Amino acid sequence: MKKIVVFASGSGTNAENIIKYFSETKTGVVTNVFTNNPNAKVIDRAEKFNIPAEIFSKEELYEGKLLQRIVSIQPDLIVLAGFLLKLPQNLVETFPDKIINIHPALLPKYGGKGMYGMHVHRAVVENKEPKTGITIHYVNENYDEGNIIFQKEVALTNEDSPEDVAAKIHQLEQENFPIIVEKVLLSI
Repeated sequence: MKKIVVFASGSGTNAENIIKYFSETKTGVVTNVFTNNPNAKVIDRAEKFNIPAEIFSKEELYEGKLLQRIVSIQPDLIVLAGFLLKLPQNLVETFPDKIINIHPALLPKYGGKGMYGMHVHRAVVENKEPKTGITIHYVNENYDEGNIIFQKEVALTNEDSPEDVAAKIHQLEQENFPIIVEKVLLSI
């Protein structure tokens, strides 16, 4: 069975959805969850499924200690599910085309440093976009610039608030992310 490692920084709803999905398949299994946030709710979500959740510091990420830990696990795929830090070059180079991320907009629009969560949804509403969506993409050395694997859009109305947009995006993430993770895993 193929091994999946999940990185998350916050509430962990996407991480939990992926853990649940793969607990019911023979394709892969989430072996570890990593977070840079000691207060992240993803820790409790992982522990609920008996998945070890490991907390690391920025120093461990950027100085190579975390890379050594990830290499020791030998994951087939690394999934960023609401992970906010930029991955260092050495991690990206060690796992080429084996790290994927989900972004809450239709890239290349609304991507880059600082464009996450409600920041994206507010920008979409302020710019009166007729649609938005999700993008699942490979991770490279730049924020949100890796090759696109999948996009799914949703229509917006002039009445949609950033919170309405967030709810629509969350639904798309929950419906699509685990399925696309599985497709990528099967292609490896």
